[in-house]
Amino acid sequence: MELKNTVAVVTGANRGLGRHLAAQLVERGAKVYAAARRPEAVDLPDVTPLRLDVTDHESIREAARVASDATLLINNAGISTGATLVGGGLDEVRREMETNFFGPLVATRAFAPVIEGNGGGAVLNVLSALSWFHPAALGSYAASKAAAWALSDATREELAPRGITVSALHVGYMDTDMAAGVPADQKVAAADVAAQALDGIEAGLPEMLADETSRYVKQSLSAAPQPTEG
Repeated sequence: MELKNTVAVVTGANRGLGRHLAAQLVERGAKVYAAARRPEAVDLPDVTPLRLDVTDHESIREAARVASDATLLINNAGISTGATLVGGGLDEVRREMETNFFGPLVATRAFAPVIEGNGGGAVLNVLSALSWFHPAALGSYAASKAAAWALSDATREELAPRGITVSALHVGYMDTDMAAGVPADQKVAAADVAAQALDGIEAGLPEMLADETSRYVKQSLSAAPQPTEG
């Protein structure tokens, strides 16, 4: 998919990876709807701010009506609460699932007919190495990203006949607010991840592994689970 003259909708575009994706899409010649819960927080030049709250399904449907020329949807918005699955608050677990799974699902459902009607295009879901690695301390986040990985695989097959490709971007620690407490030498630059993601979209890749962490975890999927000590 050539990104020049593409019309992209990027969720969570007011900061972090989403901001880099939106800025680099503009540099590559795309028209960009920079979507955020508070569109006034979008400070990028040459983009169209768009109100979209991934936990508000009506706002997603309204965004799809406004961005009726879209050919690319990037489901980037996400949260991490640090909730565990057994001891953590169930409201926090639900909030992560609403944001990280149901949000991209509803956005994909809303934008698929728009993209198809404009001649086809692509969807990119921003996931994580924790789609595959599920530590107890981040059990809720990992569960939501594992669900979003399944969403990516299933919708890739479902939407292919409609001329829409679906890709998944996996990354470990990235230099954004979500990983503020991680040492700098363990994080990759968000700008580099954005560039890899956009290169992958242009190449039609179904999956992008943006760093050594995500590549290592993916390669380890076939290993037998290790017993845990009680």
